Amino acid sequence: MQSSVEQVVATEAALALVQRLAAQHGPLMFHQSGGCCDGSAPMCYPEGDLIVGAGDRFLGRIGGMPFYISESQFEYWKHTQLIIDVVEGRGGMFSLEGPTGLRFLTRSRLYEDAEWAQIVASGRD
Repeated sequence: MQSSVEQVVATEAALALVQRLAAQHGPLMFHQSGGCCDGSAPMCYPEGDLIVGAGDRFLGRIGGMPFYISESQFEYWKHTQLIIDVVEGRGGMFSLEGPTGLRFLTRSRLYEDAEWAQIVASGRD
C-alpha cells in the first residue's frame, strides 16, 4: 500500500488528454463541478481562469495539474477516491476538452479501511 493515499487519480486516457490540452493551452487546472449547467463533471480550465475560493479544496494533481473540488461536493465524495477518466462525447461547455469529441468523467471507488485511516490521520478528511 502507498504511504500516502491519493484523493484524485487519472486513467492513462485522461492523462493523455491532459497532456494534449496542456500542449495547446499551457498550464491547466481542474475543478470538480457540482453546478447546474454541466452537472457534476470535472471541468478543465487554463490555470488561473477559475478563481479558487475559500469554499474549494485542493485534492491533488492529475498530470501535474492542480485539481480542486467545492466543499459541498467534497462532503459528498470524501469517502471515495476520484478517478478521472475520458469517454467519447461532448464535454462541458466551459471545459477545454469540449471541442475534442472527448469529455472528462469522474469515476470513484470507496477507500479501504486502512486507506481511510491514512486520510483521517493526515487531516485530509
